[in-house]
Amino acid sequence: MATKKPKSTSPVIAENKKAAFNYFFEDRFEAGMVLEGWEVKALRAGKAQLTDGYVVIRNGELFVIGAQINPLGTASTHVRPDAVRTKKLLLHAEEIQRLIGKVEQKGYTLVPINLHWKNGRVKCEIALAKGKATHDKRDTIKEREGKREVERAMKERHR
Repeated sequence: MATKKPKSTSPVIAENKKAAFNYFFEDRFEAGMVLEGWEVKALRAGKAQLTDGYVVIRNGELFVIGAQINPLGTASTHVRPDAVRTKKLLLHAEEIQRLIGKVEQKGYTLVPINLHWKNGRVKCEIALAKGKATHDKRDTIKEREGKREVERAMKERHR
């Protein structure tokens, strides 16, 4: 009888919460990632960070720059792990062409939103995003605080 691997409770590995605060998301895409073995092991341990990451297009290919995957202490001796290595993203050619057209427009950029597991593979959700102005960020803060006040009031009411 074969033993099954225990499923992780959450398929999300890392999230870029700062991106939702700094950008309006126009469109989302799910891309595969080209990773090395030590990176996959580190991701299983949850050693990833996306806050400083961004996506660039070079020669018709997508790359994530600045996304950190910190190596485990038990990394192999013959591998030199680089935590901020540029990682290639895998997307269909027609999707990449559409993104190239959009990114060339003023104000659009590509931002990694999260890393997650899908069928045993690591996927990176990226968004075509437009930068928020300062007043939009203030509105986001006001909205968030308003929701907190309502939740607090509802909690007090139900006591």
